Amino acid sequence: MNQRYRPITRLGLGGTGLGDMYHTTSDDASIATVDAAWDAGIRYFDTAPHYGAGLSEHRFGQALRRRARHEYTLSTKVGRLLAPHLPGEIQAPFVGAMPFRRVIDYSADGVRRSVEDSLQRLALGSIDIVYVHDLSPDMFGHEFEHYYRIAAGKGGAFEGMVKLREEGSIKGWGLGVNTVEPCLRALRDSDPDIFLLAGRYTLMETTPLAELFPLCARRGAHVVLGGPFNSGFLAGGEHYDYRPASQEQHRHRERLRQVASRHLVDLAAAALQFGLAHPVVTATIPGASSPGHLRRNATLMHMEIPAAFWEELRAEGLVPLDAPLPPRKAKA
Repeated sequence: MNQRYRPITRLGLGGTGLGDMYHTTSDDASIATVDAAWDAGIRYFDTAPHYGAGLSEHRFGQALRRRARHEYTLSTKVGRLLAPHLPGEIQAPFVGAMPFRRVIDYSADGVRRSVEDSLQRLALGSIDIVYVHDLSPDMFGHEFEHYYRIAAGKGGAFEGMVKLREEGSIKGWGLGVNTVEPCLRALRDSDPDIFLLAGRYTLMETTPLAELFPLCARRGAHVVLGGPFNSGFLAGGEHYDYRPASQEQHRHRERLRQVASRHLVDLAAAALQFGLAHPVVTATIPGASSPGHLRRNATLMHMEIPAAFWEELRAEGLVPLDAPLPPRKAKA
Protein backbone atom coordinates (compact mmCIF):
# COMPACT_ATOMS: atom_id res chain seq x y z
CA MET A 1 0.00 0.00 0.00
CA ASN A 2 1.32 3.43 -0.95
CA GLN A 3 1.96 5.94 1.80
CA ARG A 4 -1.09 8.16 2.06
CA TYR A 5 -0.64 11.90 2.05
CA ARG A 6 -1.55 13.68 5.26
CA PRO A 7 -1.66 17.36 6.30
CA ILE A 8 1.56 18.94 7.55
CA THR A 9 0.17 19.99 10.94
CA ARG A 10 -2.34 18.44 13.33
CA LEU A 11 -4.22 21.71 13.83
CA GLY A 12 -5.65 23.36 10.75
CA LEU A 13 -7.88 26.27 9.85
CA GLY A 14 -11.29 25.52 8.38
CA GLY A 15 -12.47 28.03 5.82
CA THR A 16 -16.18 28.45 6.52
CA GLY A 17 -15.62 31.67 8.48
CA LEU A 18 -13.72 33.19 5.55
CA GLY A 19 -16.79 32.44 3.45
CA ASP A 20 -19.06 34.56 5.69
CA MET A 21 -20.75 31.73 7.56
CA TYR A 22 -23.34 33.14 10.00
CA HIS A 23 -21.89 36.67 9.78
CA THR A 24 -19.96 38.92 7.43
CA THR A 25 -16.14 38.98 7.65
CA SER A 26 -14.02 41.59 5.91
CA ASP A 27 -11.18 40.81 3.52
CA ASP A 28 -8.72 42.43 5.93
CA ALA A 29 -9.96 40.35 8.87
CA SER A 30 -9.77 37.19 6.77
CA ILE A 31 -6.16 37.82 5.78
CA ALA A 32 -5.29 38.72 9.38
CA THR A 33 -6.86 35.43 10.53
CA VAL A 34 -4.72 33.39 8.13
CA ASP A 35 -1.64 35.38 9.20
CA ALA A 36 -2.46 34.65 12.84
CA ALA A 37 -2.80 30.96 11.98
CA TRP A 38 0.61 31.01 10.35
CA ASP A 39 2.14 32.75 13.36
CA ALA A 40 0.59 30.06 15.59
CA GLY A 41 2.33 27.34 13.59
CA ILE A 42 -0.73 26.17 11.64
CA ARG A 43 0.15 24.89 8.18
CA TYR A 44 -3.07 23.23 7.05
CA PHE A 45 -5.82 25.28 5.41
CA ASP A 46 -9.14 23.96 4.12
CA THR A 47 -11.62 25.72 1.89
CA ALA A 48 -14.35 25.01 -0.70
CA PRO A 49 -16.17 26.66 -3.62
CA HIS A 50 -19.38 26.37 -1.58
CA TYR A 51 -18.10 28.65 1.19
CA GLY A 52 -19.45 32.05 0.16
CA ALA A 53 -19.70 30.98 -3.50
CA GLY A 54 -15.93 31.25 -3.95
CA LEU A 55 -15.34 33.89 -1.29
CA SER A 56 -13.37 31.63 1.06
CA GLU A 57 -11.09 30.35 -1.72
CA HIS A 58 -10.46 33.89 -2.97
CA ARG A 59 -9.51 35.09 0.52
CA PHE A 60 -7.25 32.13 1.24
CA GLY A 61 -5.46 32.78 -2.03
CA GLN A 62 -4.94 36.42 -1.10
CA ALA A 63 -3.51 35.45 2.26
CA LEU A 64 -1.35 32.51 1.18
CA ARG A 65 0.14 33.55 -2.14
CA ARG A 66 3.11 35.25 -0.47
CA ARG A 67 3.93 32.08 1.50
CA ALA A 68 6.26 29.37 0.19
CA ARG A 69 3.93 26.78 -1.33
CA HIS A 70 5.81 23.72 -0.02
CA GLU A 71 5.44 24.91 3.58
CA TYR A 72 1.70 24.28 3.95
CA THR A 73 -1.11 21.87 3.07
CA LEU A 74 -4.10 23.20 1.15
CA SER A 75 -7.35 21.36 0.57
CA THR A 76 -10.51 22.31 -1.30
CA LYS A 77 -13.57 20.50 -2.58
CA VAL A 78 -15.45 19.49 -5.71
CA GLY A 79 -19.08 18.70 -6.48
CA ARG A 80 -20.30 22.28 -6.96
CA LEU A 81 -19.24 24.27 -9.99
CA LEU A 82 -19.68 28.03 -9.81
CA ALA A 83 -21.48 29.77 -12.68
CA PRO A 84 -21.52 33.59 -13.07
CA HIS A 85 -24.64 35.06 -11.51
CA LEU A 86 -25.71 38.52 -10.33
CA PRO A 87 -26.29 38.96 -7.51
CA GLY A 88 -24.24 36.24 -5.87
CA GLU A 89 -26.27 33.28 -4.63
CA ILE A 90 -26.67 33.35 -0.85
CA GLN A 91 -27.11 29.89 0.68
CA ALA A 92 -27.50 29.37 4.42
CA PRO A 93 -25.54 29.23 6.65
CA PHE A 94 -23.50 31.69 4.55
CA VAL A 95 -24.57 35.33 4.52
CA GLY A 96 -22.17 36.55 1.81
CA ALA A 97 -21.26 35.46 -1.70
CA MET A 98 -19.17 36.31 -4.73
CA PRO A 99 -21.14 36.79 -8.01
CA PHE A 100 -21.75 33.10 -8.68
CA ARG A 101 -24.40 30.41 -8.26
CA ARG A 102 -23.69 26.78 -7.38
CA VAL A 103 -24.25 23.97 -9.90
CA ILE A 104 -24.10 20.36 -8.64
CA ASP A 105 -21.71 18.23 -10.72
CA TYR A 106 -20.24 14.91 -9.53
CA SER A 107 -18.82 13.84 -12.88
CA ALA A 108 -15.12 13.26 -13.63
CA ASP A 109 -15.19 16.18 -16.06
CA GLY A 110 -16.82 18.32 -13.39
CA VAL A 111 -14.08 17.36 -10.92
CA ARG A 112 -11.34 18.43 -13.29
CA ARG A 113 -13.05 21.70 -14.14
CA SER A 114 -13.76 22.40 -10.47
CA VAL A 115 -10.10 21.95 -9.53
CA GLU A 116 -9.00 24.21 -12.39
CA ASP A 117 -11.55 26.85 -11.36
CA SER A 118 -10.43 26.66 -7.73
CA LEU A 119 -6.82 27.21 -8.76
CA GLN A 120 -7.92 30.33 -10.62
CA ARG A 121 -9.81 31.70 -7.59
CA LEU A 122 -6.92 30.86 -5.28
CA ALA A 123 -4.32 32.17 -7.76
CA LEU A 124 -2.05 29.38 -6.54
CA GLY A 125 -0.22 26.69 -8.50
CA SER A 126 -1.38 23.56 -6.71
CA ILE A 127 -3.89 21.97 -4.33
CA ASP A 128 -2.78 19.09 -2.12
CA ILE A 129 -6.04 17.38 -1.11
CA VAL A 130 -9.43 17.48 -2.81
CA TYR A 131 -12.62 16.30 -1.12
CA VAL A 132 -15.88 15.35 -2.87
CA HIS A 133 -18.14 17.75 -1.03
CA ASP A 134 -21.50 16.96 0.63
CA LEU A 135 -22.08 13.64 -1.19
CA SER A 136 -24.26 12.64 1.72
CA PRO A 137 -27.87 11.85 2.72
CA ASP A 138 -28.06 14.94 4.91
CA MET A 139 -27.49 17.05 1.79
CA PHE A 140 -29.65 15.26 -0.77
CA GLY A 141 -32.22 13.21 1.16
CA HIS A 142 -33.94 10.69 -1.11
CA GLU A 143 -31.80 11.88 -4.07
CA PHE A 144 -28.58 10.75 -2.38
CA GLU A 145 -28.49 7.38 -4.18
CA HIS A 146 -28.82 9.12 -7.53
CA TYR A 147 -25.88 11.42 -6.90
CA TYR A 148 -23.77 8.70 -5.28
CA ARG A 149 -24.20 6.45 -8.33
CA ILE A 150 -23.00 9.29 -10.55
CA ALA A 151 -19.94 9.94 -8.38
CA ALA A 152 -18.99 6.28 -7.91
CA GLY A 153 -19.83 5.09 -11.43
CA LYS A 154 -17.93 5.16 -14.70
CA GLY A 155 -17.01 8.71 -15.63
CA GLY A 156 -17.80 9.87 -12.11
CA ALA A 157 -16.03 11.96 -9.49
CA PHE A 158 -14.20 9.03 -7.86
CA GLU A 159 -12.70 7.97 -11.18
CA GLY A 160 -11.75 11.58 -11.88
CA MET A 161 -10.08 11.95 -8.49
CA VAL A 162 -8.01 8.80 -8.92
CA LYS A 163 -6.83 10.05 -12.32
CA LEU A 164 -5.85 13.45 -10.91
CA ARG A 165 -3.85 11.69 -8.19
CA GLU A 166 -2.17 9.40 -10.70
CA GLU A 167 -1.23 12.43 -12.82
CA GLY A 168 0.29 14.12 -9.78
CA SER A 169 -2.15 17.03 -10.00
CA ILE A 170 -3.23 16.33 -6.41
CA LYS A 171 -1.63 14.33 -3.60
CA GLY A 172 -4.75 12.81 -2.08
CA TRP A 173 -8.54 12.72 -2.27
CA GLY A 174 -11.56 11.64 -0.32
CA LEU A 175 -14.96 12.86 0.81
CA GLY A 176 -15.85 15.97 2.78
CA VAL A 177 -19.14 15.10 4.48
CA ASN A 178 -21.17 15.27 7.70
CA THR A 179 -22.17 11.58 7.80
CA VAL A 180 -20.35 8.27 8.08
CA GLU A 181 -22.18 6.14 5.50
CA PRO A 182 -20.74 7.75 2.33
CA CYS A 183 -17.19 7.32 3.66
CA LEU A 184 -17.75 3.61 4.28
CA ARG A 185 -19.16 3.16 0.79
CA ALA A 186 -16.34 5.12 -0.85
CA LEU A 187 -13.74 2.91 0.85
CA ARG A 188 -15.50 -0.15 -0.55
CA ASP A 189 -16.08 1.28 -4.04
CA SER A 190 -12.83 3.14 -4.69
CA ASP A 191 -9.44 4.09 -3.23
CA PRO A 192 -9.73 7.33 -1.20
CA ASP A 193 -6.80 8.54 0.89
CA ILE A 194 -8.41 10.79 3.46
CA PHE A 195 -11.80 11.98 4.68
CA LEU A 196 -12.92 15.30 6.09
CA LEU A 197 -15.66 14.25 8.48
CA ALA A 198 -17.48 17.08 10.22
CA GLY A 199 -19.16 16.80 13.60
CA ARG A 200 -19.34 13.01 13.90
CA TYR A 201 -16.38 12.31 16.20
CA THR A 202 -16.65 14.77 19.06
CA LEU A 203 -17.50 14.85 22.75
CA MET A 204 -21.14 14.89 21.64
CA GLU A 205 -21.06 11.76 19.47
CA THR A 206 -18.61 9.06 18.37
CA THR A 207 -20.36 7.24 15.52
CA PRO A 208 -17.19 6.44 13.49
CA LEU A 209 -15.80 4.15 16.21
CA ALA A 210 -18.08 1.30 15.17
CA GLU A 211 -17.15 0.80 11.51
CA LEU A 212 -15.46 3.73 9.81
CA PHE A 213 -12.35 4.13 11.91
CA PRO A 214 -11.55 0.38 11.92
CA LEU A 215 -11.98 0.24 8.13
CA CYS A 216 -9.79 3.33 7.68
CA ALA A 217 -7.12 1.67 9.81
CA ARG A 218 -7.21 -1.46 7.64
CA ARG A 219 -7.05 0.55 4.42
CA GLY A 220 -4.46 3.05 5.64
CA ALA A 221 -6.81 6.00 5.13
CA HIS A 222 -6.65 9.12 7.29
CA VAL A 223 -9.42 11.26 8.77
CA VAL A 224 -9.50 15.01 9.28
CA LEU A 225 -12.08 16.17 11.81
CA GLY A 226 -14.13 19.18 10.83
CA GLY A 227 -16.50 20.82 13.29
CA PRO A 228 -14.78 19.60 16.47
CA PHE A 229 -17.05 21.97 18.42
CA ASN A 230 -20.21 20.76 16.59
CA SER A 231 -20.85 24.10 14.86
CA GLY A 232 -19.52 25.97 17.89
CA PHE A 233 -21.85 24.23 20.36
CA LEU A 234 -19.06 22.78 22.51
CA ALA A 235 -17.39 26.20 22.58
CA GLY A 236 -20.51 27.83 24.00
CA GLY A 237 -22.60 28.49 20.90
CA GLU A 238 -26.24 27.66 20.29
CA HIS A 239 -25.97 25.89 16.90
CA TYR A 240 -25.42 22.15 16.44
CA ASP A 241 -24.80 20.80 12.92
CA TYR A 242 -25.60 24.29 11.62
CA ARG A 243 -29.06 24.30 13.27
CA PRO A 244 -30.33 25.46 16.66
CA ALA A 245 -29.39 22.82 19.25
CA SER A 246 -32.08 20.55 20.71
CA GLN A 247 -32.96 20.26 24.39
CA GLU A 248 -31.31 16.83 24.52
CA GLN A 249 -28.08 18.27 23.09
CA HIS A 250 -28.18 21.06 25.67
CA ARG A 251 -28.59 18.48 28.44
CA HIS A 252 -25.64 16.45 27.16
CA ARG A 253 -23.46 19.55 27.01
CA GLU A 254 -24.47 20.49 30.55
CA ARG A 255 -23.28 17.07 31.82
CA LEU A 256 -19.95 17.63 30.06
CA ARG A 257 -19.70 21.11 31.55
CA GLN A 258 -20.28 19.79 35.07
CA VAL A 259 -17.41 17.31 34.76
CA ALA A 260 -15.19 19.98 33.23
CA SER A 261 -16.02 22.36 36.09
CA ARG A 262 -15.05 19.80 38.71
CA HIS A 263 -11.61 19.40 37.10
CA LEU A 264 -11.13 23.09 36.18
CA VAL A 265 -11.02 22.14 32.49
CA ASP A 266 -12.00 24.37 29.58
CA LEU A 267 -14.59 22.26 27.76
CA ALA A 268 -13.62 23.76 24.40
CA ALA A 269 -10.01 22.62 24.94
CA ALA A 270 -11.21 19.11 25.75
CA ALA A 271 -13.41 19.10 22.66
CA LEU A 272 -10.52 20.14 20.42
CA GLN A 273 -8.06 17.62 21.84
CA PHE A 274 -10.37 14.62 22.18
CA GLY A 275 -10.61 13.63 18.52
CA LEU A 276 -6.89 13.78 17.85
CA ALA A 277 -6.27 10.92 20.28
CA HIS A 278 -7.58 8.38 17.76
CA PRO A 279 -4.76 6.97 15.58
CA VAL A 280 -6.62 7.34 12.26
CA VAL A 281 -7.25 11.05 12.92
CA THR A 282 -4.48 13.11 11.40
CA ALA A 283 -5.78 16.67 11.95
CA THR A 284 -8.64 18.78 13.22
CA ILE A 285 -9.78 22.01 11.60
CA PRO A 286 -11.97 24.30 13.69
CA GLY A 287 -13.16 27.36 11.84
CA ALA A 288 -12.21 30.91 12.76
CA SER A 289 -13.08 34.29 11.29
CA SER A 290 -10.87 36.59 13.36
CA PRO A 291 -7.28 36.55 14.66
CA GLY A 292 -8.54 36.46 18.26
CA HIS A 293 -10.69 33.41 17.56
CA LEU A 294 -7.77 31.73 15.84
CA ARG A 295 -5.34 32.40 18.67
CA ARG A 296 -7.86 31.00 21.14
CA ASN A 297 -8.06 27.75 19.17
CA ALA A 298 -4.27 27.47 19.15
CA THR A 299 -4.19 28.05 22.92
CA LEU A 300 -6.91 25.44 23.53
CA MET A 301 -4.88 22.91 21.56
CA HIS A 302 -2.01 23.13 24.06
CA MET A 303 -3.89 23.34 27.35
CA GLU A 304 -3.00 20.54 29.73
CA ILE A 305 -6.00 18.44 30.74
CA PRO A 306 -5.77 16.09 33.75
CA ALA A 307 -6.23 12.37 33.17
CA ALA A 308 -8.87 12.35 35.92
CA PHE A 309 -11.15 14.47 33.71
CA TRP A 310 -11.09 11.91 30.90
CA GLU A 311 -11.49 9.07 33.36
CA GLU A 312 -14.61 10.67 34.84
CA LEU A 313 -16.09 11.22 31.38
CA ARG A 314 -15.60 7.53 30.71
CA ALA A 315 -17.01 6.52 34.10
CA GLU A 316 -20.09 8.71 33.49
CA GLY A 317 -20.67 7.12 30.08
CA LEU A 318 -19.95 10.40 28.32
CA VAL A 319 -17.03 8.85 26.42
CA PRO A 320 -17.17 5.26 25.08
CA LEU A 321 -14.86 2.66 26.61
CA ASP A 322 -13.19 2.05 23.24
CA ALA A 323 -12.47 5.73 22.51
CA PRO A 324 -8.73 6.50 22.82
CA LEU A 325 -8.10 9.28 25.32
CA PRO A 326 -5.61 12.13 24.89
CA PRO A 327 -2.28 12.15 26.70
CA ARG A 328 -1.88 14.53 29.63
CA LYS A 329 -0.54 17.21 27.30
CA ALA A 330 -1.72 17.60 23.72
CA LYS A 331 0.90 17.15 21.03
CA ALA A 332 1.60 19.88 18.52
